[in-house]
Amino acid sequence: MLKKLIEKSQIKSPWIVHYDCGSCNGCDIETLACLTPLYDVERFGVLNIGNPKHADVLLVTGTVNHRNKKVLKNIYDQMSDPKLIIAIGACGLSGGIFKEAYNVVGGVDKVIPVDVYVPGCPAKPEAIIDGVVEGLAKLGELQQQNKTDAIAS
Repeated sequence: MLKKLIEKSQIKSPWIVHYDCGSCNGCDIETLACLTPLYDVERFGVLNIGNPKHADVLLVTGTVNHRNKKVLKNIYDQMSDPKLIIAIGACGLSGGIFKEAYNVVGGVDKVIPVDVYVPGCPAKPEAIIDGVVEGLAKLGELQQQNKTDAIAS
């Protein structure tokens, strides 16, 4: 019973932690704009929290470089399973305009697995919200698959 409640709350009220790997801050501003009264994602139960141990969703913006890849991996490791990783913006997807720089590793998927990619430079708040919704659908499918696997074994 408690497990069902937790699984449902992850879908209906996801807790998000946001990490900027280092960028122009365009995607960060757009990500935080989702929390303003204009878009107001909190009415859907989405909460922006500061602790990855409590988060269900990791929003990553910016270009991953050699200095922050360990921090990104550490944040990922602190999150409990199942977790959802969303890469936002051109820099988060591929390194963007900085991908040829000597210190750039590339996109987020070079360090941790990514579930949803939100393109754009910067990505618009509507696209970020759509990415979170798409990711939550994938999380729901994963939970259903885990239930089916548990019943089968």
